[in-house]
Parts: sequence; structure tokens; C-alpha cells
Amino acid sequence: MPRFAANLSMLFTEVPLLERFERAARSGFSTVELQFPYEAPALSIRDRLVANRLTMVLHNLPAGNWAGGERGIACLPDRVEEFRAGVSQAIAYATTLGVKQLNCLAGKAPAGVADAVVRQTFVDNLKFAAAALKEAGLNLLIEPVNNFDVPGFWLSNSTLALSVMDEVGADNLFLQYDVYHAQRSEGELGATLSKHLARIGHIQVADNPGRNEPGTGEINYGFLFEHLVKIGYKGHVGCEYKPATTTEAGLAWLEKARRQLRAPT
Repeated sequence: MPRFAANLSMLFTEVPLLERFERAARSGFSTVELQFPYEAPALSIRDRLVANRLTMVLHNLPAGNWAGGERGIACLPDRVEEFRAGVSQAIAYATTLGVKQLNCLAGKAPAGVADAVVRQTFVDNLKFAAAALKEAGLNLLIEPVNNFDVPGFWLSNSTLALSVMDEVGADNLFLQYDVYHAQRSEGELGATLSKHLARIGHIQVADNPGRNEPGTGEINYGFLFEHLVKIGYKGHVGCEYKPATTTEAGLAWLEKARRQLRAPT
């Protein structure tokens, strides 16, 4: 059964990062994920995980100047050294925190650079990262992001992501399938999950429009969660959505999903 993980970069954001772990535990989560843990010392985060009996299942590689609008640097030809340094930093955090999977954001295609060069840069960086992560016993993920929310994001759909994975050829490289981004960019949610289940390492959820909690928009999450069980998905489902009000006020969807799936908390 899928296990739901609280995304602490999106949930409980009204309190500082290190206070969100307790809030997640009190809300019934036993697993969490985090986009970027680097704003706090790894040992401080580990202490919060231990104190609240939480497991962290995912975080991202460093992705450049996030506050300045960057959404990853892995496809940028002039940032290769920075990317490789970020891989080392991410592995160090993952080792301390017990995280087994790291997500790599491709970033926005740089102006004036040929698409073939952008793709080759991304492929080469993924080969480097996958080898480094494999040595550390970790899996690497790549995530398509829709071009409505992030105009210019290079890795914009599952078909492109899978072709990149084929080119990289690493057995520890998997697809991070974000249902919200997939709905906006390509649809065919159930069919894609069925067809590529073996290549999907992590799933994230939010509804559309608005990127709020499941059940607030057009996506039939009742069907989708049952479908994940039917096809045998055994990974985590990251709750990466913007609460319509507060996280706690919007958790009715989660209790309903757990009852529906008889999933562990």
C-alpha cells in the first residue's frame, strides 16, 4: 500500500522548518519529504526526525538560487562544477538523515543554447550523479515540471524524462511522477502509471487547478489511489500541495484515502 509523506516545504509553512516535524507527527504522518534541507544543519534535522519518530524519504539536490527564480541547474552548461559540488552536499545530507532517494531538478533551458547542448549537459550530469549516488547506496530521481507553472523548464513531460533515462542508462535512476505536473502537461495519469510503474521511484500529489489538497479540483483521486493499489505501487506518495487554508484543516482527504486504501499512517 502507498504510504503518504508530508512535504515540509509545502505543509506547515506558517512555522519555521524545524518546528514542522512535530506538526507532521501530530497530524498522523510517519514519513516526510523536504525539497531542500540545506537551510538547517543535517544533525539538527536528524534530531527532529528521531524525536518525532519520523523517517525522511526524499529531498532534492541543490537547485541554484531558488528565491531568485532558478528551478534547478542540471541542464545548464555553465554550472557543471556547481552541480557536482551539490551532488556531494546532497549525499552528505542524505547519509546523515537516512534518505534513500534524491531528486534532481533539470532547471530552465538557458537562452541562446542549442537544445542538443542542454540535453547533453543534463545527461552527463545525471551520469555523474547516478554513479556517485550508487556508490552511496542511493537512488536518483528526475521530475518533469509543467511549463505553465514554470515557463521554460526543460524537462516538461514524462516522455522526455523516460528518453533521458534511457540515454543515461543507470539502474538507480527513476522517474519522480508528480500527478499535478503530469495533469497540467500531459494527462493520461492512470495509463502512464500502469505503463511505467517499474520506472517510477516516487509519486507526489496535488489537485488542479490551484495545486491545493487532493479533492479540491478536477483530478479523481479516489480512482487514482485505488489504481495505485491495483497496479501494485509500493512506494511513497508525497503530499506536495499548497493547503487551501491550513494543513490541519484540509487533512480530511488524507483520512478518507487511508480508509479507502487501508494504508498505514
